[in-house]
Amino acid sequence: MYKIKHNVDGFVNKYKARLVAKGYAQTYGIDYEETYSLVVKMTTIRTIIAMEVAKGWSLHQMDVKNVFIHGDLQEEVYMEQPPSYVDQTHPNLVCRLKKALYDLKQTPRAWSDKIGQYLVISGFQTSNANFSLYVKKIDHGIVIIIIYVDDLIITRDNDVDIFDLNKLLKQKFEMKDLGELRYFFSIEVI
Repeated sequence: MYKIKHNVDGFVNKYKARLVAKGYAQTYGIDYEETYSLVVKMTTIRTIIAMEVAKGWSLHQMDVKNVFIHGDLQEEVYMEQPPSYVDQTHPNLVCRLKKALYDLKQTPRAWSDKIGQYLVISGFQTSNANFSLYVKKIDHGIVIIIIYVDDLIITRDNDVDIFDLNKLLKQKFEMKDLGELRYFFSIEVI
């Protein structure tokens, strides 16, 4: 799959190529059992932004690179060799996937499980009201993370804690630090 990614101003940021599976050919109950994706509720986003303004906290944004390939598959999944990479000596062989690929039905769930487990091990708790909201109580306050698929918004009253959290997340996942939040989910933050 080929895609052109644009900046907020509409100019081309980069050209992307991605190997995707034929998820449309999967059958519920045979190829997958459950689907789920970390999609934060709009009311949660507005609440966090309002809290940030009221308390004078900063909002920090991070983007997980190649988000869905971080997920571990629980099922056995096979796919045909990609058309431009067919092994000419064994053209009928198939690939067994160990990691999730884009367009598999279970890929978002596999990513959600992976990051959720990592955050819980790191001391965060999931909100009962929104499973995309993670909170960690620390000695002098709290750290909050909200997740929308591959974007993480982090807030805290102390930027040192955000820096430490960035380091913690980068140990496990390849991430791009986007700095202070400017644009998220069609909301421009000024």
